[in-house]
Amino acid sequence: MSGNPYESGLDRNTANYTPLSPLSFLPRAATVHPEHIAVVHGPERSTWAETYRRCRRLASALSKRGIGPGDTVAVMAPNTPPLFEAHFGVPVLGAVLNALNTRLDAAAIAFILEHAEAKLLITDTEYAPILKDALAKLGREIPVVDIVDPQSPGGERLGALDYEAFLEEGDPEHPWSLPDDEWRAISLNYTSGTTGNPKGVVYHHRGAYLNAIGNVLTWDMGPHPVYLWTLPMFHCNGWCFPWTVAAMAGTNVCLRRVEAGTIYKAFAEDGVTHLCGAPIVMQMILGAGAEEQRAFSQKVNMMTAAAPPPASVLAAMAGKGIEVTHVYGLTESYGPAVVCAWHKAWDDLPIEEQAAKKSRQGVTYPVLEGVMVADPETLEPVPRDGETMGEIFLRGNIVMKGYLKNPKASDEAFEGGWFHSGDLGVCHEDGYIQIRDRSKDVIISGGENISSIEVEDTLYRHPAVAAAAVVAKPDEKWGETPCAYLELKPGAEATAEEIIAFCHDNLAHYKCPRVVVFGTIPKTSTGKIQKFVLRERAREG
Repeated sequence: MSGNPYESGLDRNTANYTPLSPLSFLPRAATVHPEHIAVVHGPERSTWAETYRRCRRLASALSKRGIGPGDTVAVMAPNTPPLFEAHFGVPVLGAVLNALNTRLDAAAIAFILEHAEAKLLITDTEYAPILKDALAKLGREIPVVDIVDPQSPGGERLGALDYEAFLEEGDPEHPWSLPDDEWRAISLNYTSGTTGNPKGVVYHHRGAYLNAIGNVLTWDMGPHPVYLWTLPMFHCNGWCFPWTVAAMAGTNVCLRRVEAGTIYKAFAEDGVTHLCGAPIVMQMILGAGAEEQRAFSQKVNMMTAAAPPPASVLAAMAGKGIEVTHVYGLTESYGPAVVCAWHKAWDDLPIEEQAAKKSRQGVTYPVLEGVMVADPETLEPVPRDGETMGEIFLRGNIVMKGYLKNPKASDEAFEGGWFHSGDLGVCHEDGYIQIRDRSKDVIISGGENISSIEVEDTLYRHPAVAAAAVVAKPDEKWGETPCAYLELKPGAEATAEEIIAFCHDNLAHYKCPRVVVFGTIPKTSTGKIQKFVLRERAREG
């Protein structure tokens, strides 16, 4: 007998192999926990059994309109039940969900609808003015289904029927089938590029399944979490949490608008246990007025990305009963892929030292194969000294399929067998990575590299600072020097001289901003600071 006995005659078949897909989570939740509340939207409540039937109706209705494998269905909606249902009802047909960023302008939406070859659009009437303009720019007919939400401010109807009437056309017993190949596309998300047209990032069923599970493992989620939708579902498919919550038969608490009062109301009345969001959400929670705040007794877990929380913010959140987990990822990695995995021993550290630990982006999600900081040319890992900068690279099952219709950009992103993030960082002795900057945001002053993020981290520690962005300002002597743009907290006051003195007390002097500008900081449609705008302002003086 020759050959590998573990391969011979032990073939893959329907009894021992099923392609991985997060679509498998919904029927399980509906079968095991049929009466558990799946979705909360104001006074509306829907169980998992009801939600499953609604998703099957959606799939059936779309199928009757000719939607099938490889077709794109675009949805423009806030964090409401129709967008949650689309995460299941669209891909179960083999179609691809394109959740549109509700903050984009008409030209960007028209580009996306055309580039994605959208076959049907489901849209909330609140966005009718933008969508009407976008459809006119599109220059071709596309069927439109209107979401008429009782909690919406209303708006013009653009389609022939509304979402609920559309569902009524569908069969609640429509077959529920998983993809024949887990590599099939499940969703399409466009990067919020600061220049040029956005790129279409394609996710596959396998990656969506694994990152949904990765969220559970990373957060040590128990059964029936109550998840508050403060993170937009259009952003990396809500970091895969529509599928995560289904996997754990939890409860989705929808929010049309993210406001301090509605957040506290959900904490108090719905028993929220988990939420995600940018640092601005923490600012809302901590800056809420007495009339907005409500008491709650349960422990709340919050996952945040972008700028690491300052020690004062961590302490204030802990005082509210909210534990913060810091993560890192990109649209190309299904959202969070790296986490500051916490060590129990760190609980005994002073809060400033805890904040220093938490400021590191950390280590791989359990479902990401590799992360490294390396030389961008040679891909040679940098020393683990916490000082030597390199580019951050990711590798594994939760990296995108590639960019839609853009093989050149895909090849460049995957060159050398790793995904090139474009972020610069360092690696500490224990293997935890820490972002220092985007490659284009490094400030070179007198031949020294200055991390804008390091300067921003220092500025965030000033008690008056709500938001900070640091960019290079041309300088005849030094080539470039740091220029800081700041938003202050409501009611807070500070002068440029105070801010610069604070930086001198906490940073090497060559890293300190020479110029401080107060005012509103420009941001992209997904809340990212538009540094290219600030760089232009700094160049113009």
